[in-house]
Amino acid sequence: MNQEKKTLGEFIIRNQESFPYSSGELTSLLNAIRLAAKVVNHEVNKAGLIDIFGGSGDLNVQGEEQQKLDVFANETFIKALKNRDIVCGIVSEEDDEYISIQGTDKKNNSKYVVLMDPLDGSSNIDVNVSVGTIFSVYRRITPLGTTVEKRDFLQPGKNQVAAGYVIYGTSTMLVFTTGNGVNGFTLNPAIGSFYLSHPDMKFPNIGKIYSVNEGNYSHFPQAVKDYIKYCQKIEEDRPYALRYIGSLVSDFHRNMIKGGIYLYPSSTINKQGKLRLLYECNPIAFLAEQAGGQASDGYSRTLDAVPTSIHERAPFFCGNSEMMDKLHEFMSLEI
Repeated sequence: MNQEKKTLGEFIIRNQESFPYSSGELTSLLNAIRLAAKVVNHEVNKAGLIDIFGGSGDLNVQGEEQQKLDVFANETFIKALKNRDIVCGIVSEEDDEYISIQGTDKKNNSKYVVLMDPLDGSSNIDVNVSVGTIFSVYRRITPLGTTVEKRDFLQPGKNQVAAGYVIYGTSTMLVFTTGNGVNGFTLNPAIGSFYLSHPDMKFPNIGKIYSVNEGNYSHFPQAVKDYIKYCQKIEEDRPYALRYIGSLVSDFHRNMIKGGIYLYPSSTINKQGKLRLLYECNPIAFLAEQAGGQASDGYSRTLDAVPTSIHERAPFFCGNSEMMDKLHEFMSLEI
């Protein structure tokens, strides 16, 4: 069988040595995510036909209005993960506190915690633009047989054992890493299986795209403003193309394939940044580094940051290494 024809399950079995723990554990985790992704994909694809557009009437812990699909995706992923004795705790963007899971035997013997943004970019649903799910996986710190604690989730990103995202676009893709490269799998909706379509994904050596919400330009730090002007300047291989969707998954996915940099700095509006460190920045940073790129807060490596709260925010920049090096040059001038 050609490599590009491998199913997700076959790929995991044939590459089990790349996961430092148990291939069976990884298979169980990814099967739960795969199942939930297919259910969410089904709802996303018929969002214009059923009453699942718009707000739910509730606010999440960040004070943002929850979309109906946010709630549906959150419930779907939590249910899928709970049904397998592999996860002892979950953090979700949509829940104020972490969720403790005892397991079917009530003995708290599961080894992993999952942190997730169940539906990134959900405000784009109403206008039929790509959205996604982001997930991050850690081994627990607390001993087996004990109840999960907050410190199990408050680990630096460099401790991740797996991370990835699902993008619901013109096709549905599951992209993940276990620390040994990045691989992408496309869903064949006719039979419900994910097939390896993008093996060993890497950022191109040269990038020509920058992704930033320029509507907030006047609120950005001066160093970021200067870098944006650099991207726009007619010189050498510039100006770069501005491409911004407003969904981290979608913008990162395009930039990883085409070559580019994503910028979400702190601002006078969001002084700590807007993206969440644990379930947005860290998993995307892990993927970026595994794909030959970089990720930082503008000064320090994202994966080295030690979180202090489960919904902590952080400035976030990621992308092609050459473009990130240039960004860091501008940022260093402001120190």
